[in-house]
Amino acid sequence: MRIFQFAFFLVTVVIARYPNVEAAKILGVFPTTSVSHYIVGSTLMKELAKKGHEVTVISPFPQKKPLENYRDITTTQIWKAVEPFTSSFLNHIGKGPIETILRIYYFGQLITNSTLNDPAVEKFINSNENFDLVILEAFMTDAMLGFAHHFNAPCIGMSTFGASKWTTDLVGTPAPPSYVPNPFLAFTDHMSFKERLINTVMGVTEALVVRFIDQPVQSEIYQKAFPDPKPPLSELKKTAVSAVLLNNHFSTSYPRPYVTGMIEVGGMHINRNPKSLPADIQSFMDNATDGVIYFSMGSNIKSKDLPPAKRDAFLNVFSKLKQKVLWKWEDENLPSKPDNVRIQSWWPQDDILAHPNMRVFITHGGLLSTTEALYHGVPVIGIPVFGDQYLNMAKAERGGYGLSVPYLEISEEHLFTAINAMLGDIKYKQNAQVISQRYRDQPQAPLDLAVFWVEYVIRHNGAKHIRTASMDLSFVQYHNLDVLAILLGVPLLVFHLSARFLCRKKSIKPSRNDDRKKRN
Repeated sequence: MRIFQFAFFLVTVVIARYPNVEAAKILGVFPTTSVSHYIVGSTLMKELAKKGHEVTVISPFPQKKPLENYRDITTTQIWKAVEPFTSSFLNHIGKGPIETILRIYYFGQLITNSTLNDPAVEKFINSNENFDLVILEAFMTDAMLGFAHHFNAPCIGMSTFGASKWTTDLVGTPAPPSYVPNPFLAFTDHMSFKERLINTVMGVTEALVVRFIDQPVQSEIYQKAFPDPKPPLSELKKTAVSAVLLNNHFSTSYPRPYVTGMIEVGGMHINRNPKSLPADIQSFMDNATDGVIYFSMGSNIKSKDLPPAKRDAFLNVFSKLKQKVLWKWEDENLPSKPDNVRIQSWWPQDDILAHPNMRVFITHGGLLSTTEALYHGVPVIGIPVFGDQYLNMAKAERGGYGLSVPYLEISEEHLFTAINAMLGDIKYKQNAQVISQRYRDQPQAPLDLAVFWVEYVIRHNGAKHIRTASMDLSFVQYHNLDVLAILLGVPLLVFHLSARFLCRKKSIKPSRNDDRKKRN
């Protein structure tokens, strides 16, 4: 009898400690054409489907095989809309951070407009479906917050980019420009006066771009895409989002303040137990006695678009190495390809980086790639091209696990010097492994943490109690400008009036000569 009582007690404790959520209907919106972005979002949605939730996902990437509890709504028009933009990445290198800001917000507008105007999405919006939660990739896609209002469901934002203005503004996370670098600048958290000045100006510039350029466009898209009645987008932006899941971790980034509703789940897509590689790749890497170099410029930038001179620089350097090379090359042929180089349009990057023979990762410096490299303790050579890639590579150089080769300076000499420096100095590998140990030292796996917060928001009907009051304050109130005006203005006013009074009193006081004249 006591055994049954003890068993009942244990079950009760477990249930109380880990409250369950009944199967919920969850809508995921991951609209970008970057496969890497989709991998992060789909990892979470697949885990939720495994747990029994009914998942619907809007994206350009349908599942090859049907999954239980997982439904795709596939967008097709977006490819044609964004192709001219993504194919011109390499033509805009070195144009300056302000142009970068304008281009990346324009990119967000392209994604938002083409997704919401896709026939499959229009049909979905006009359906009578209902959802318990919306998970939205926050990537300059504010108009898509309309899904939360339209389906009368709480919303969780998910960032594959890390902390940025378009995520921090959703939950009120502060970003002091004195030590939080703008993601478009290659600064660290220890800035000189000049850097702090530039960082502040950059933040103000971005705020003006959002207020006067991006928001009017996003509002127009929102008004056309979702039926009335609905609140203004500016109001929805302040109230719709319960939390943001942030693809970041302090061990691989810089420490900074977060509100309760912003949760770091960086690397939740990384396989904690690496999957088996395809037999041919496994054999290629196993037999690489001098190690393997992996080269990929990410999902948006295509190596095949490299100018011939830069492409040949890579080929000439690779041909001189003892190491084998895996190159993400988006074509069947690569002229003058050396025997030690193997090309493929897409590689299982996470599992390749986990291989013990991996020596160096040549990358564009995107957050997902650098996060995977650090988790597996692989040093990186970065060729930043766009967005936060410059910031990520600044972190890598400061952390001693990476080197940068500016795209405009790519030459056989520069590449050979960087690769040989990394292969010849063990400190880069050691520094990457130290950060890997810090990164892995977590009380809970990032994916489990993400699932917990998703279910927490569902359990607590949007979890309004974690919403910070800063979202209700105006700019003047948030920065206490009215209080500062009183604290500074009143003493100044008193001083001014006192000075005027004393001056006036002194000016009307009769002099001694005047008194003598009167007495005479």
